[in-house]
Amino acid sequence: MSKKVIIIGGGIIGLCSAYYLQKEGHQVTIVDQSSMDGGASYINAGYISPSHIVPLAAPGVMKKGLKWMFDKSSPLYIKPRLDLDFLRWTWAFNKSCNQKHVEKSIPIIKDIAVWSQELYDDMKQQEQFNFHYEKNGILMLCQTDKMLEEEIEVAKIASKVGLDVSEVTLDDLKILEPNVSLNVKGGTHFRCDSHITPSEFMSELKMHLKQVGVQFYINEKVEDLEVSGESIISVITSKQKLSANEFVLSAGSWSDLLSRKLGLKLLLQAGKGYRINTTKPTGILLPAILTEAKVAVTPMNGFTRFAGTMEIAGINHIINKVRVEAISNAASRYYEGITLSQEEKENVICGLRPVSADGLPYIGKSNKCKNLTIATGHAMMGLSMGTATGKLVSEIVSDKKPTLDLNPFHPDRKF
Repeated sequence: MSKKVIIIGGGIIGLCSAYYLQKEGHQVTIVDQSSMDGGASYINAGYISPSHIVPLAAPGVMKKGLKWMFDKSSPLYIKPRLDLDFLRWTWAFNKSCNQKHVEKSIPIIKDIAVWSQELYDDMKQQEQFNFHYEKNGILMLCQTDKMLEEEIEVAKIASKVGLDVSEVTLDDLKILEPNVSLNVKGGTHFRCDSHITPSEFMSELKMHLKQVGVQFYINEKVEDLEVSGESIISVITSKQKLSANEFVLSAGSWSDLLSRKLGLKLLLQAGKGYRINTTKPTGILLPAILTEAKVAVTPMNGFTRFAGTMEIAGINHIINKVRVEAISNAASRYYEGITLSQEEKENVICGLRPVSADGLPYIGKSNKCKNLTIATGHAMMGLSMGTATGKLVSEIVSDKKPTLDLNPFHPDRKF
């Protein structure tokens, strides 16, 4: 049965949801408060990463966060503030930082990320898309013995759940990265991973959706929801009122602001990340995580991207130059001879990633609203889980049995 569906939010999750909903025969409209040409979906590291099986909420993360709280150059910066929603999220996040939660989450994250990667392959082939897409894996590069031991342990866990990964020595790295001089002790190589140039994918997908009849309303902020009983009737934007049978909330870091209008309390915080691009030849062939610095390096189509940091400091786009320097310095420390120019650093862009309190996304319907499907909270895994999330959204709206168990992603789950 064809339905009229309004998607609130046109980032990676919104576009992928529209793609699969349209394929199911639904009439789809996307409403976004921006011009849909920037944000986290465009400036991320471009990883499609089954390797990232450990959730952000892991043992020791909160301890590090407290330690780094007054260091604005740290990989994780949690800005202390007297805000009830932030305090609720912090409490729940801390509660989730335990080994039991990690062990329970690993197969869940692995399954959705692997499936999502397969769906990217299918989409590219079926639609004959041309976006830059490489399957060379990702390196985890370590400068200290302690971090190398930790990454080898993660690799062992990943291997046990079926991911293709191995330890790499300095000799191995010379073969894998013959054009650069690495200042590291070793690392691991997740051959299961792939990467894209995200802006190319987003632009091509938008163009395709327009061609197949998906309607776009850009620069329109959804200001209110008209509700009758337990269902939404329409969304009220800054310009008009739009009605539909079903609604999808995929507004990223802004999702919880709208969910409150329905009495929902999504534990969600905006996690700011930065990216610096350089068009100078770097010689870098493989994507890599500079593990101690938590900086991602990606050779994209015509440029190399250095991205990183997780800054929990509310919804804002203020550029913290100290954090920009930390990314730049990490690039120079790990790759000898690579220096990012002042102009490249000044052209930095930040984006906000929606971070849930347990490191798992929210996908599904809340018991408080019958015709709203929530799809947000993916943190750094929005691109990695984008296609699978979109497919799950289409299955939910189409009243089909979901391919994956949705209980771990339930918007009403307890922390």
